[in-house]
Amino acid sequence: MLKRLVESHQGNLHYRHTVISLSAIGQVGLKLQAIGVEVIALNMRSAWDVPLALWRLRRIIRQARPDIVQTWMYHADLLGGLAARVSGYRNIVWNIRTSALRQSRNSLTQLIILLCAKSSRFLPAAIICCGEKAREVHLNLGYDKDKFEIVPNGYDLSSLTRSASVRERLREKLVCNDKELLIGVCGRFDPLKDYRNFIEAASLVARQLDGVRFVMIGRNCDSNNAQLRDWLDDFNLSDRFILLGERGDVPDLMSALDVFCLSSKAEGFPNVVCEAMAMSTPCVVTRAGEAEFIVGTTGFTVPTESAVELAGALLRMCRLPQQTRTELGTAARKRVEDNFSISKVADRYVSVYANVLTK
Repeated sequence: MLKRLVESHQGNLHYRHTVISLSAIGQVGLKLQAIGVEVIALNMRSAWDVPLALWRLRRIIRQARPDIVQTWMYHADLLGGLAARVSGYRNIVWNIRTSALRQSRNSLTQLIILLCAKSSRFLPAAIICCGEKAREVHLNLGYDKDKFEIVPNGYDLSSLTRSASVRERLREKLVCNDKELLIGVCGRFDPLKDYRNFIEAASLVARQLDGVRFVMIGRNCDSNNAQLRDWLDDFNLSDRFILLGERGDVPDLMSALDVFCLSSKAEGFPNVVCEAMAMSTPCVVTRAGEAEFIVGTTGFTVPTESAVELAGALLRMCRLPQQTRTELGTAARKRVEDNFSISKVADRYVSVYANVLTK
């Protein structure tokens, strides 16, 4: 989201961005550098690096003389906020990207979240969060209720366009005929994605529908994953699943699917749901993070961690006439265009910045 926001301002002389990574420069940093954005990596590796990082942040901020210091996620909110304030800057905007705090196993991160809650009254001028659930969770932690602004993620829709020829080509590669329905999930193999729940739901669907197959896309979602193979064997589903692993053509694969499924037990603002919707693929999602808000009335939502209800919604979607599923996909694309295009979301960020500068 940071990358998309910065890209949306490229060529506009009113905006200049400097991006500072607390850790390594990363793939996103390299892509930003490639389009001429200044990116600085502090290469922090542990808590012992904090004093030096704060000193370097303070020096960079004083040299850059920014109008706004925008921080992203908890560690940056705290350290970036402190560095900006000791440098004499008050126009600080925090950014919160998740509502899945209960799942955090890192005690240091939990401590930083609590410190952010305590300092939210005096460090930031505004706090941007990705959705209402994220706001509610952080209000319960003690964050300042008067600072919040809800701004969803935004997407470059020019790169997310459904193609009948791409769909045909990919389904041919997947050895899938036109009469078969493909239900897919996408995301790294992680407990929060609750893929066992998805596989159990798939087993219930497979018992009732013969012409349905299931696709898994994401890091470690491949045949080398022993845990995943065991789950498929437990439910006798190995012949029904296509395991693609990590791919660089996820949007195209979305157009090859008939239904996209989010089975997660916890999320923030799941990008993959918006990307599927932008590709006119109807969705069945759990009520994790902002997924229900994203889908709206264009798909089906079910409680988390309920394979029976997830299977029921998938069956309902699969049993709809093809024309009805197509209409849901079209409505999904329209919802993304109306609410989550990067141009509209970038305007909302700028509106927050303008309010902070006015104050």
